[in-house]
Amino acid sequence: MDSFNICIIKPNKASYSETFIQTQIDLLKGEKYILYGGDFPLYQPNGKFLISSWLGIAYYLIQKRIFKKRDISIRNKALVKYLKKHQISVVLAEYGTVGATIAKACSMAGISLVIHFHGVDAHRYKLLASFKELYQRAFAYAAALVVVSGDMRNSLIRLGASEEKIKLIPYGVNTSLFKQSNLSEQLNFLFIGRLVDKKAPLIVISAFAEVIDKFPNAKLRMVGDGPLLQAAQSLMRDLALEKSITFTGVLSRPEIIKIMADTYCYVQHSVTAADGDMEGTPNTILEASAVGLPIISTKHAGIKEAVIDGVTGFLVDEYDKEAMASRMVEIASSRALAEAMGNAAHAHILKHYNITEQIAKLDAVLQKAARC
Repeated sequence: MDSFNICIIKPNKASYSETFIQTQIDLLKGEKYILYGGDFPLYQPNGKFLISSWLGIAYYLIQKRIFKKRDISIRNKALVKYLKKHQISVVLAEYGTVGATIAKACSMAGISLVIHFHGVDAHRYKLLASFKELYQRAFAYAAALVVVSGDMRNSLIRLGASEEKIKLIPYGVNTSLFKQSNLSEQLNFLFIGRLVDKKAPLIVISAFAEVIDKFPNAKLRMVGDGPLLQAAQSLMRDLALEKSITFTGVLSRPEIIKIMADTYCYVQHSVTAADGDMEGTPNTILEASAVGLPIISTKHAGIKEAVIDGVTGFLVDEYDKEAMASRMVEIASSRALAEAMGNAAHAHILKHYNITEQIAKLDAVLQKAARC
């Protein structure tokens, strides 16, 4: 297209757990305009409100906080004005809830909408019930619905989305950043992610305790933060693993690349949480695979596609701590096995999850939508 202006609307200004969104912002073609601030954008990149007047902002806050409305006319009009002012060709909504909330404004502006689902927005029970009506309207209006796994695709179909509109485009890895390296000479296990129910960090710790029984010098580094941090640290103390487990907190991308280069095996026990929350396809698993680490994880969501069980790593049933521990012990027992799986993991990522190819697929969907 000669002129291609894309507006990317996301919930957060910046989030360490949403690097996939920043990657899209960095690599997608076209002139990009970014808005953020919850399910419906409130802010421009410079921090200015999308609603221009203080009176309008006050009215919006009353409608949202007191009357709990989601369809707020002054907010819709502000977005329509912004989209028309910048001659936006297509809107990319990051997360289904964002797409559902802005669909009316996009329709008012006559601008195509592509909604990118990522995980919780396609699975959490209360969220789906709360957004049921808005989702139906968004499904009808959107030019395309992007998902990152087969499970997510099936979930949207069950929710009433048209199969023809759904585009399966997994996340990708920048392999120029996440380069293959040799496995650590030490038995250093690594977990990266928010410490939340769907990542089951307590199961990882409990499984690792059985590794320590056979390999006392093994180490586990847990990178990230979240509501389960205190529970995870308490379990570590209860199991007397203070000398074996390190909680690093949130790390930057360069720091993560460095720590992956000093790792023997990547572990993540993703599960379907009690509230229905699920993963999409965890970027950390893709990145660890690209580095050449064997992966031990679960038969969950897009992980089933990202990890070839028995080839690039091991997959166990969700909540099966014993199987997780057994596979960790098995990989610790054979460096030859770990290296073979790591090499296969790297090759798998190069073939199926190259960031350039995945972004090109998303770009093609956006450009097609812009022509509608």
